[in-house]
Amino acid sequence: MDTPLIITIIVIAVLVLLVLAVVAPRMRRKRDEQKHEQARGHIRESQQLANRAEQEHAAAEEQIARARREQAEVQERAAQAEREAQERLDTAQRERAEAQQHHDRAQELAPDMTPNGHDHDDARDRR
Repeated sequence: MDTPLIITIIVIAVLVLLVLAVVAPRMRRKRDEQKHEQARGHIRESQQLANRAEQEHAAAEEQIARARREQAEVQERAAQAEREAQERLDTAQRERAEAQQHHDRAQELAPDMTPNGHDHDDARDRR
């Protein structure tokens, strides 16, 4: 091989190395910038999703609280209705007992009377 060819090859190799030395960092910087841009996109998406999740969480908590309040109100109304019904049952029981006492007293006073207030003889005559 002759010397000019060797020198040409060496010069070309040095030029290629210089070009690579200049281009490689630029390519690396560009690749890093692309990665950073992708990372920023992921961060934005992450923040949006986190905000949406927080809003949904707050709405769900409010819905649960509202449902619990409504349930408590329904239970209170049911308990009130049950108390009122029990009072009516107690009143009916007292009135039934009082009616029985009056009936028993009427039987003691006039054993020959029918439950509708007529004498047994009157009831037979009407037939």
